[in-house]
Amino acid sequence: MEAVLLIDFGSTNTKVTAVDPIGEQLLGTAVAFTTVNTDIGEGLAEALTKLEKQTGPLHFLKRYACSSAAGGLRMVASGLVPSLTAEAARLASLGAGAKVVKVFSYELTDEDIVEIAALKPDIFLLSGGVDGGNKDCILHNARMLATLRVDAASGVDRGPFPILLAGNRAAMAACETILTGWEVIRCPNVLPRLGKLNIEPVQTQIRDLFLRRIIHAKGLSREQALISGILMPTPAAVKRGIELLAEGIPVAWGPSQGGIGELVAVDLGGATTDVYSVAKGFPQAGEVILKGLPEPLSKRTVEGDIGMRYSAAGVLEAAGLGRLMELSGLAEDGVIAGTVRLSAHPDDLPSTTEEERLDFALAAAAVETAVSRHAGTLEEIYTPTGLVLVQSGKDLRGVTNLVLTGGALIQNPRIGEIAAQARYNPAHPESLRPGGERVFIDRRYILAAMGLLAEAYPEAALAIMKKEIKEYGTEK
Repeated sequence: MEAVLLIDFGSTNTKVTAVDPIGEQLLGTAVAFTTVNTDIGEGLAEALTKLEKQTGPLHFLKRYACSSAAGGLRMVASGLVPSLTAEAARLASLGAGAKVVKVFSYELTDEDIVEIAALKPDIFLLSGGVDGGNKDCILHNARMLATLRVDAASGVDRGPFPILLAGNRAAMAACETILTGWEVIRCPNVLPRLGKLNIEPVQTQIRDLFLRRIIHAKGLSREQALISGILMPTPAAVKRGIELLAEGIPVAWGPSQGGIGELVAVDLGGATTDVYSVAKGFPQAGEVILKGLPEPLSKRTVEGDIGMRYSAAGVLEAAGLGRLMELSGLAEDGVIAGTVRLSAHPDDLPSTTEEERLDFALAAAAVETAVSRHAGTLEEIYTPTGLVLVQSGKDLRGVTNLVLTGGALIQNPRIGEIAAQARYNPAHPESLRPGGERVFIDRRYILAAMGLLAEAYPEAALAIMKKEIKEYGTEK
């Protein structure tokens, strides 16, 4: 049998998945610790040894990989107005699978430049101004970034990270001149006019930069002889798999196959929580006014302060001590001591009833907080003409499908109760969270692998997901 191998070089674990694309079958999965600080191939070899014990020897026709190892793809972005061009830059970066470590608005200061240097981003996205609008801000920010261009150690005049230019097109040529010596890639404006997002070209360039520069910088290029290609950052692979599961395969790609429909997906990790939605999110009533940028059909948000281990303290801060006490049934001292312990010892697994209850509370609160931040909000505003309802973000109340993935979720025996925290709550009508009547569990953690497989075998990827990602309560 000729199989395809799908590899995910994660920051903590390297995951391998073997599939038969012709028979549309999942053959096996295995996990090993990611040895990014020594030789990343060691972790891969260990995972492959474990996989072969399940499947027997396999001949791999193709080997595809994604990666979030060594911290993933770190991006910093800047724009003009926080709710407009800066937000458009943030959406573009997150949608491409990047970890956005900072977004700046308005003119950069000397202090901002010091902070950017300390953040050491892999890519900087420089935006600002609609086409034909303000040019001063993006030109000022280009001049500020140019002060970073000389490597003091070598004296070489070059930028320390590539810059994507995606702002007011009337300022692009001048920005390129200012940034002579940098690796600069010009893209169409992420916000060419008010109310019009154009983030796909930037996302394509982010992926290309990931392949050309970041893979080499992270030390992954030495594995290129073993694989057909590292295709994308891991979050982008997950997003691709989720989009396929939701939308299916359009006729233009071949025989049409339907997906499961609009969905919200939650990937809960030890350090961060990713939330994805594939949904229009339009207002459900005609009298609602939309505020802010139009939302992309496929959207990703990342909560970098919320996680089950490294960011357990962030869950406590975001949800509040009282909420964790309510969910866990533990006293104040038990909750505080437990979160401190988990933050200091992220490899700890629950071994007592109290620790299991705290794990449940952290997962439930993380899901509740992350989905609330991802979903839109509804606000009542009183005007001279009467009460007006204003919606910011997506209205997800009509979304019935909720997909859960990540070890902290799929291994928790109370996953049904955790899923309930993602749903719309009439007690908090301002939070437009999904209805989520149907809950699907990615038990074998294959979404990233299927996103990779979809690049060459979309039909097989969709068929395998429909077999393996089962609705909660119908699993065997």
